[in-house]
Order: sequence, then C-alpha cells, then structure tokens
Amino acid sequence: ATDIAHNCGLNQVKRLERGIAYYVQAKGELSAAQRTDVAAVLHDRMMETVFGEMNEAAALFAHHEPRPFTQVDVLGGGRVALAEANVALGLALADDEIDYLVENFQRLGRNPNDIELYMFAQANSEHCRHKIFNADWTIDGEQQPKSLFKMIKNTFEQTPDHVLSAYKDNAAVMEGSQGGRFFPSPASGEYHYHQERVDILMKVETHNHPTAISPFPGAATGSGGEIRDEGATGRGAKPKAGLVGFSVSNLRIPGFEQPWEQDFGKPSRIVSAFDIMQDGPLGGAAFNNEFGRPAILGYFRTFEEQVPSHNGVEVRGYHKPIMLAGGIGNIRSEHVQKGEIPVGAALIVLGGPAMNIGLGGGAASSMASGQSAEDLDFASVQRDNPEMERRCQEVIDRCWQLGDDNPIVFIHDVGAGGLSNAMPELVSDGDRGGRFSLRAIPNDEPGMSPLEIWCNESQERYVLAVAKEKLPLFKALCERERAPYAVIGTATEEKHLTLSDEHFDNHPIDLPLDVLLGKTPKMHREVASLPAQGKPLALDGVTLGEAAERVLRLPTVAEKSFLITIGDRSVTGLVNRDQMIGPWQIPVADCAVTAATYDSYHGEAMSMGERTPVALLSHAASARMAVAEALTNLAPAHIGSLKRVKLSANWMAAAGHPGEDAGLYEAVKAVGEELCPALGITIPVGKDSMSMKTRWQQDGKEHSVTSPLSLLISAFARVEDVRNTVTPQLRTDLGETDLILIDLGNGKQRLGASALAQVYRQLGDKAPDLDNPIQLKGFFNAIQALVSDRKLVAYHDRSDGGLFVTLVEMAFAGHCGLDLQLDRIGGELLPALFNEELGAVIQVRREDKEAVMTLLAGHGLAACSHVLGTVREGDLITLQRAGQEVYRASRTALRTIWGETSWQMQRLRDNPECADQEHAARQDAADPGLQAKLSYNPAEDVAAPYIARGVSPRLAVLREQGVNSHVEMAAAFDRAGFAAVDVHMSDILEGRIKLDAFQSLVACGGFSYGDVLGAGEGWAKSILFNDGAREQFQRFFERGDTLSLGVCNGCQMMSNLRELIPGADLWPRFVRNRSERFEARFSLVEVQDSPSAFFAGMAGSVMPIAVSHGEGRVEVRDAAHLAALQQSGLVGLRFVDNRGQVTEQYPANPNGAPAGITAVTTTDGRATIMMPHPERVFRTVANSWHPDNWGEDGAWMRMFRNARVRLG
Repeated sequence: ATDIAHNCGLNQVKRLERGIAYYVQAKGELSAAQRTDVAAVLHDRMMETVFGEMNEAAALFAHHEPRPFTQVDVLGGGRVALAEANVALGLALADDEIDYLVENFQRLGRNPNDIELYMFAQANSEHCRHKIFNADWTIDGEQQPKSLFKMIKNTFEQTPDHVLSAYKDNAAVMEGSQGGRFFPSPASGEYHYHQERVDILMKVETHNHPTAISPFPGAATGSGGEIRDEGATGRGAKPKAGLVGFSVSNLRIPGFEQPWEQDFGKPSRIVSAFDIMQDGPLGGAAFNNEFGRPAILGYFRTFEEQVPSHNGVEVRGYHKPIMLAGGIGNIRSEHVQKGEIPVGAALIVLGGPAMNIGLGGGAASSMASGQSAEDLDFASVQRDNPEMERRCQEVIDRCWQLGDDNPIVFIHDVGAGGLSNAMPELVSDGDRGGRFSLRAIPNDEPGMSPLEIWCNESQERYVLAVAKEKLPLFKALCERERAPYAVIGTATEEKHLTLSDEHFDNHPIDLPLDVLLGKTPKMHREVASLPAQGKPLALDGVTLGEAAERVLRLPTVAEKSFLITIGDRSVTGLVNRDQMIGPWQIPVADCAVTAATYDSYHGEAMSMGERTPVALLSHAASARMAVAEALTNLAPAHIGSLKRVKLSANWMAAAGHPGEDAGLYEAVKAVGEELCPALGITIPVGKDSMSMKTRWQQDGKEHSVTSPLSLLISAFARVEDVRNTVTPQLRTDLGETDLILIDLGNGKQRLGASALAQVYRQLGDKAPDLDNPIQLKGFFNAIQALVSDRKLVAYHDRSDGGLFVTLVEMAFAGHCGLDLQLDRIGGELLPALFNEELGAVIQVRREDKEAVMTLLAGHGLAACSHVLGTVREGDLITLQRAGQEVYRASRTALRTIWGETSWQMQRLRDNPECADQEHAARQDAADPGLQAKLSYNPAEDVAAPYIARGVSPRLAVLREQGVNSHVEMAAAFDRAGFAAVDVHMSDILEGRIKLDAFQSLVACGGFSYGDVLGAGEGWAKSILFNDGAREQFQRFFERGDTLSLGVCNGCQMMSNLRELIPGADLWPRFVRNRSERFEARFSLVEVQDSPSAFFAGMAGSVMPIAVSHGEGRVEVRDAAHLAALQQSGLVGLRFVDNRGQVTEQYPANPNGAPAGITAVTTTDGRATIMMPHPERVFRTVANSWHPDNWGEDGAWMRMFRNARVRLG
C-alpha cells in the first residue's frame, strides 16, 4: 500500500497500514475475556494487532528504541549456564553440541552472545545439517559400512548420466533440450528467442512443523521457500512449475464422518487434520498463484489408525502433517555452477525488510512435536509475501538474461535461521569470510534486538555476492523492478564472521567460521531392528458394492478437485498436462508435463510416488513401491531412456521410535544401494525430516501419534515430444478398443496397508512389493515404445484403491461405461480388484492389440498382460467372472460418490451454494463435455501477408510489480508479427519510456501490488493520480491508430481507467468471485458479435479457454446498467455451459458474472478487456483438452493475428 501511495505521487507518506474494522453484535456487553476470544478468531497475532478504538492505531507508528544483545555466562557458569539457555531460547542443542560450544568459547576467552548461540543452533540443527543422514550406524550390534547420505550418493556414482549438479546447491540440475528461450533483450527490451540448451533444475522441500501450527502461512511459506531454492540455484535460475502434497490424519469432516475414522485426540497447540486441509492447500496455492508458478501435480493421503505393535497397539498417523512443496525450473548451462566470490565483493540482501517473524524455524522443526513450548512453536512460523518474491525473481531473471554479464556471482535463499544461516552459508560456500553491518539490514521493526534482526525468518529474501564493478548494474536492475536490496557486508579473505552494530558500537558476532560451521561431534546411531507386527485381514461379509463405496470415499482415493481448482495451472503458457484431463476435466492425471519453450515440442515431466502405510509392514517395500509408483506415473510421458529420469527423495521418520531408525536404514539401503542402481536412475536431490511424532498430555496420561516411515519420491525427466503424452481418458470414438492390465504383481494380490484395509480399520500382514526391478525396467521401456509409436489410447497406473479404482477413474475421464471380464486375473474377487500391486491399464485400438501384445512380450511382460474387456457408450459398468455378472453399477453414481469428499470440503470452505451446483453437475450423465465449434480455421494465418511486409508494429507489454503473465503474452503477440517490448510501469513513471513510441498496448495478468487495494485498483490509481502517467495513457487511448488489450489483472486495471478510454463508459468493475475463492478452470466461452478488433471473424465460436482469477465477476451499478451493456453490442465473450447455453451456473461460469459476461470492448473496438487468458493457450499443446485435428496453433491465436491485421 505504501508503494502505491508513492507511485501516486504521495512521496511524503512514510508508511501506510491497512486496518479492518469489525462490528460485532451480541445480546449483551462482551466481557474482557469474551472480547479476547473473539479477537483471537479474527486476527493473526504474528502480523496483526487488535485495537479497541480507532485512536489506538497511532501505536502502529510509534518508534521503539533498539534492544541490545544479552550474554550467557559460560566463563562463570560453565555448562550449566549454557544448558539453561538452551531450554529458554529453544535452541534444541544436543549434549555434545553444548560441550563443543563451552569448550570453544572458553578457548576464545569470552562469553557467547545470545545471537551467536542462536545462529549456531540454526546452522547446526537437524533441519539444516541432516545429522542423522550423515551419522555412523550400528544396527543390532553390527557396524554399518555407509551413512544414509552415502547410500543416496551411490545412485549418482553408479549413474551420473545427464546430471549437471547434485548435492551441492539449492536444487539439482540435469541436461535439458534445445529450444528458444523467450525473453527481452537486455539492451533494447524487445522480446526475442534465444536458441540454447534449456537445462532443468528440480527441488522438493517439506514444511511440516509450520503447517501443523498455522496451516495457511505454513504451507504458503513452504511453497515460497522452495521457489526461492529454485531461483537461487547456480548463479540464478527460473522456477517453472510446481507440485504440492499433504499427508494428514483422518479428516473427520463435520457431518460427513466416515466409519473408519476414529478420534484419538490431539494436543491443543496443533490444528486438526480437517483444519489443515481447509487452510493449508489455500496457502500453498495462494503463494504459487501470486508468484506466477502453475501448480500442476500433487498427492493427498489421510492415515490415522491403531495398529499392532511390539507393546500391543499404537496409533500411527499424521498429526504432524507432511506438507510437500517442489517443482522444476530452467537454468542456463553457463550458470549451473556458482562463481568464485572475489575478496571485497558486495554481500547483499535482496527482498523485504526484517520483521519479528519466524524465529527458530530450523531448530523448532527439528524437535518432535511436543518438546518445544507453545509460544516458541508459534514464533517459528513465518508469514508470506509472494508479490515481493516475484519482484526479486524478476531481478534474478534480468541477471541471468545477461548471460556472461550476469552480475550474480553467488546466491542463496534465506530460509530457516534467516540471515544467521544464509550469510554464513554464502561466505563459507564461497570459501570466504565476511564483515557485516547490522544496521544496514532493511528493518521494519527498529525495536528488535540484534538476535531478532539477524535470525528472524522474514520471507522473500535472498543473499547474493556481487563483484564491486557490477554493483551499479545490479542496483539499476533492482530499482527498475522496485525490488528492495541492501549491501550489508563485504567478503573477506579471512574466514571470520564479524557483525558490527553501529547503534551500540559493539560486535554482536565475532566468530571464526570454523567454530560456527566447524566439525561438531558426529552423530552415532546405535539401534535395534524390530519385525513388523501385522495381522491377516478379516473381510468376511464385505460385499464388492460396499467396499467400492467406502474406498471411493477415502480421501486418498476420492476426487481432489477442492485441492486443484484453487491453484493456477496455466500461467506461463507452457503447461502441457495438468491434473485435469479430457472434455469433462476429471482430475486423474498422475504425470505433469510442461513445454521447454514456445517454439519446440521438447519439455519436462514430473510425477510422484508414495506408499507410506506399507512401511508399517515393511520399510524396504514401502521405499521400493514409492520409487516404482513414481515411474509408473511418469511412464505415459514421452521420455525415452530410463537414465533420463532423476528422483528427489524426501524422507520423513520418527527418529528414536522403536524400530524406526533401523527401518529407515533398511529403506535407504533398498533404494540407494539396490533398486536405483538396478534401474539406472539417480537421486541427485532430497531432504529429510526426522521428528515425525506428536506427544501430549491429556487427563494425566501421555498420548502420542507417530507417523509411518514416509518416503516421498518425485520423479523428473526431459520429454522428447509433449504431443505424445497419454492420459487416463478412455475413448469411445476411435472404433473397437481393448483394455489390457499389465500386472507387475504377477498375480500376488497382497492387500496389506491397502485402501481396502484402511476403510475397515485394518492393516493386514502382507504388503505389496517390487519383487523384480528388471521387470519394472522392461515395463517402462515397453510403455515408452508404445507412447513413441502412438499406440496407446489411454494409460493409468494401478495404485491406491487397486484395479477397481484405476478402471472407474478411466471411465470417469472418458464419460463412458465398461464391459469387463475378470477370468484372466484369478484370485478372490476383493483381492483381485483392490490389491495395490504395481501395474497399469492401457487402452489400445483392437487393430493394434496383436502388435501391442507382441511388444509387451518382447519386454518380458507376456505372462502378466491380460485383456480385461472394452469400453461401452453410456453409463453402465459391469464386471463378469466365469460367465456370471458379479458387479453392475452406474458410472454416474460411482462418480458422485467419488466426488463427495471434495464437495463436503468445498461446502465448508467456499460458498456452499457453488459447491452444491458443482456437485449437481457431477450427476449429469448426459453432460456432452467441452467442445470447440469454430467459425474460422485456426490453422489459417490471416496475419501472414502483413508479416511478409517486414513491418512489426511496436507493442508495449505492460507490467506492474506483481504481474506474472507478461512473457506468454509477449510470445503470443510476437507470433502474430508484433515487436513486443517489455515495459515496466517504473519505466513510464520515471520517464525512460514513452507510450507515444507504441501502436499497441497490452496490460497483463497477475497480482499487481498483491491486489492489496483490490484487484488492479492500485495499478490503476498509480496512473490516474500521477499526472505524467495519466496524460500519457489518455493520449495513447485517444489516438485513433492504437489498439489496447487488458487481460485478467490488466482487465481489472483498465476497467478502472474507463474515464480515460473513449467508448468505455459502460464498462463494469470486476469483483470477488461468487464462490469466494480463486478459480482456475478450463472454461467454455462463446465469442459475441462485437466491434472488438481482437474478435473479428470469430463471432459465434464456442471454445475453451484458461481462467485463473479470484476477482473476475462483472459488477454493474444496477439492472439498467446491465441492460444497457448487453444492448450496446460491446460484450465480447460470455461463459456458456457444455451444451453451448449462456450460463450463470457454477462451475461453467466460474466467477458468477451476470449473463456470463467476461469480456467487453469499446464502441470502436480498439480497446478490449477480458478476464480469461487467451495468451496461455495460443499453442494447441498448452490446452488442457483440444480436438484431435488442431495443429500447432490453438484457436485463440486468431485473436492476436486479428490485432496485426487491424493495424495494417
């Protein structure tokens, strides 16, 4: 808000604070205690202050004097003094670390300052140092030859192919493919393609502890921290697409509790699984949305069960949740390795100011939940500001785009421990020391102590080393992007860390780096292994129908739309495959695919695998199954060699729990020493969290819930051709087809730790396993051959819920029935249908069946490949065995049951009326799905004659801080023959660029100023209330030879400029969606007959388009305004349902706009604004679904070519 004020010319405003006034009605006067209770619900005590009266708000602007550091009297009080400080400050130091510090400070002859102890605790926490993974091990009295980390590294030693960076940076990097990276020339600002190899980086993190305490900010900062890891790889990189995952205990949705969901209680300091899944996914999605990274992959598991143990029974579950955040990015080959920090280099913090937020996150997350005090738990949760992180990323982008002139020598993100971890890591990794100034650190809370300034975990910050001679260039880039930065130190030859405090004229830190980061005592784990304690399943009397319904309602299996549509999945215009597939947009895709560039069909793929309940029966089997599932999920992308696949391994365990340490070692060995080398794949990156246990006291008794050993595998690979990606959508329009099961369980049908077992409160005794890695390798190679030859119609792996769920999910996606015979798979009915052994179902054309079976046989899969039956038109699913029908069901009825969990979660989180309408739409058996009915040929390039003249009209690709959709917009206009130029609002406000030099302007989508004053409002006000900018824009709009387009945030902004735009008097405002939620959909629209230059010749066309916004609902002044708008002929687009009818029904109309209106134009058609995103789907491969006969250009490319034609 302060930025907006300054950009409106209010330069004397020092700071703006936003207040929310709540008016609470009650029957009588509230007591002080009641007022406190109400206030607690209405505010975030980390970020907000409650005042009873407006005049108390002056306290927000009060100036507080800085507080000094304190010392711990180690010289006088010895070890006892430090042990007491360890508890008081929540340092989580081990006994040998306390001894180490006492010895070193006694050797230095001085007492440690609190800030030094805190810094040491963060830098040496389990979270940051991974002590258990680097420990020596003795198991059952036998010394083990390798540490856990060495076994992981073995995968790289055995298969280093295609890996460019592993284990030494914020993310791993592998070789990518050739393509044209599209970005503006640093000299001219004009966008061009730059042909080069586009290498791929990958990273996956967890943020479990903060998400248990405060789910929205915990998950948001988890995503934000992982995005920073990607951007801070090498000498600067570009995050591209994200993944997210959650494991929690039973949801127990109010009013929708399930028969298997027992309540084992929880401590008051953490929130419930239901609350985590109401708020956590919103936090993760909100950060990705605002930053501008599509979230196109995920997983969700619930598990909480009383299971057999060595002491009778114990509760295993996820009271301490798993919140997983990860993704892929791209990096230039010359920037993969970090540079050498020269002595005297400027040490810089880039990003937001220090605030008293997130103290002790590294140490807190390293403790088993229940060991730290509740206030320390709360203090360790950070808060998010994605718009700031976007600004910082824009600076990083400008730097790497300079190529050899990149001013960044070294870069790290600021995460756990704040600057106290990041700056020592930066100088140490660069083989330098550093001298720092405390008061040079940007600081929004001057009253903080040195410890709080240096150690707080204020987010959206990076630390960098920049050579002195490149400092002016770096400063200019930051100032253009309005990204705050400060030079806070200098690199030194001596490996010593000094922090000076000019206010108190002292040195809060004065330490040799080898004391801070030196060889603290190495951990040794001496543990015993314990055999699993399973019991055979008892399923007598369970019918197939009842089992099917229960399994379809288990959240791990059930539809996950409530987790998906809240997240932008189209930003960048490079997404080829997200979770939603086919004309009915069913969320069953297990493989995410992105295009490498806008000018090629190469790309990147990622998938996930986790089978954590299996670990309760076999740690090693659980680990093998996780790796294998990641591969069976990745297989339908066109990857080629298995050696191209790289894995991230994220390990979660309750270290110290009986049997878990030995089980962890067994699992790591199974993957690192055996399976991955056998498959020829590498694990170049990963993370661990070793405190997955929750303890609490209740009614005088100790309670605990312990997570299963949890290995989460994320697989990444280069893609040969994104057009060949196969989805689970069954097709009934391609003639006769067959469904084939490839059973990698080879008939074993083990049901232990399955969804079926879970919904009957059981565990079982025999778990599925990968028994034959060579067979899995043959399977992957066979599927790759079939994908490459385009022999597969559909593909879906067998996983949670078994074969039954695989088949019905494929039917949901294809909106069809099934006619299946089960004789060839043998075994009893329930084990045959619900075992979760590895495998997949493929659909092939009958004419190809013989060739497919021959190919499968050639890869050693003949004995485990079985024809199951075929698809049928309509709603009926039947299963037959030995000539008898054993199951008959309506696909629509099963689809409705499968969707109930998502519906119930949406009803309690969003507008319940919208949730009910979406659930009703699930029950429409005759829904025809998305369609494309065009009044023109999308392959026709109407702009070609104009491009042939060699004249490229100049287009201002306009962005403000927080805008994130400008690159794809530039790419679409570039293809249409425009000279697209990057124009930041700072360029206009500071006079570097004049709009007079352009014939066209496009205002792009995103979250300008974080939408702090409403969507697009702050951006518009910085134009309306700045005389120079207002005059420029008005002159541009009034020129008769110009075109203007506003999309999404740009649409919202331009609607607020209507007083400057001729013919825009009837334009509406755009306000919060009726669902009260950010909506990311692939929605049908109909092009209206209007004067818009962009929609010329397109009237009457019905086609899908990407939608991603939270405030897109048209708001008119009154009924007369709406009637006038509709009668004016200025409506450009309307939402229609799958039958082509204009609609206000959700979700076909995702924002609730009256009469479906979602684009308007001016009377002369020169200016058009629209909420959907045509620029994200201008290529066919970027459409979530499209007709088979579309070529390279998507239907929306015509819009941009029309603009070129209009300009002549």
